[in-house]
Amino acid sequence: MPNRKNRLLVPAADSRLDAFKYEIASELGYPGHIGQSRASEHNWNQIMDAMKYELATELGLTPQIENGYWGNVSSRACGAVGGRIGGKLGGNMVRRMILFAEQNLLR
Repeated sequence: MPNRKNRLLVPAADSRLDAFKYEIASELGYPGHIGQSRASEHNWNQIMDAMKYELATELGLTPQIENGYWGNVSSRACGAVGGRIGGKLGGNMVRRMILFAEQNLLR
């Protein structure tokens, strides 16, 4: 059986999906967490790190994080942090893709 691990259905779409992700993140105000106005490939990791630690603080997880080490944080708590970041972003991306499809499909 061929290796199907992490293979994109349309490999050329990868960079366009990233650009779309940065656009939606910018609309949601994610770059404001690091004092930027737009998300890009150059500041994406910095934005995600800032949001991760901000959400960890809101959820009261900061005492469990030692010098950037999250090994003492439960998987459930880590999922809560990631879910809050990715859920809103992914949900908005899907909404926009559905709207685009509805507007551009045969009527």
